[in-house]
Amino acid sequence: MITANIITLNEEKNIAECIASVAKVCDQIIIVDSGSNDATVNIAQSLGATVVHQAYLGDGFQKNVALDYASNDWVLSIDADERLSEEMVEEIKKIDLNQSQYDAYAFRRKNMIGSRWMKECGWYPDFCVRLYHKKRARFADVKQHASIKSENICKVKADIIHYSFSHIGQLFCKPGRDFSGRAAKIMYLKEKKINSYSPFIHGLSAFLKKYLLQKGFLAGVDGLTVSISAGLSGYLKYARLLELKQDASVLKKENFNKIW
Repeated sequence: MITANIITLNEEKNIAECIASVAKVCDQIIIVDSGSNDATVNIAQSLGATVVHQAYLGDGFQKNVALDYASNDWVLSIDADERLSEEMVEEIKKIDLNQSQYDAYAFRRKNMIGSRWMKECGWYPDFCVRLYHKKRARFADVKQHASIKSENICKVKADIIHYSFSHIGQLFCKPGRDFSGRAAKIMYLKEKKINSYSPFIHGLSAFLKKYLLQKGFLAGVDGLTVSISAGLSGYLKYARLLELKQDASVLKKENFNKIW
C-alpha cells in the first residue's frame, strides 16, 4: 500500500480536496503541518489523516519528516494545491509495487492559472518524482527546490494537476509567500557571490528563457505574464541579496532561523 505525504501551512481551502484525491490510492495519509492558524489541521484530522506538527525546516527537510511516521514503504508526496488526475489514479493502481524494479515514479505536472492549463514557459510536461520507495529514495535535504534524485526512475505518462495560481496577479504576489526574500536569505547563508549587475543580468536572463527559449510568446498574455514574473523574481532575489550584503540595518532585522 501507499502512504500520502502532504506538507501544509494554512491550506484550509485546499486540504479536503487534496486528501480526497490521494485517498483513491493511499491507505495512510500524513499531514506535516508547520503551524497553521486556520482550520487545516481540524479538517485533515476529521478526514482521517495523521497530523504531525513540525516548524518549517525548509522544503526537502520538511518533506522527509513524514518518512518516520509512514507505515508503508511506498510514499506519494503531493502538495495541498495538487490533485491526482483520474488517469494518474489508474496508472498507479496498475503498478505492482511489491515487484517493482524502480525506486521511484515521475508524473507530468499540469500547472494551472485559474482554470487555464499553461503549456508553455517550461511549465509542461514538468515531470516530477512523487511516488517513491522510502528506503531507496528520498528528497534531498535542502531548504528550497527539493527533488528526489535517482538513476532508477520510471516516467509515467499521466498528469498530476497543480492549481498553481488562482489568477495572474498571484504570479507577482502569492499570499503568504515571500519567494524572493526566501531565496535571498538562502543564497546569503551559502555566501553567494554577486555584484551590482547581478540583479539585472539574472532578471533579463529569466525573462528571455521563459518568453523565447521556452516559447512563452505562444501563450499570449499568460505567457508574457509568466515570463515577466520570472524576470521580476530573478531580479528581486538578487537585488535583495545585494541589499543584505550592503545594508547592515536590513541584515540586522532579518531572521535567518525562519526562511519564510
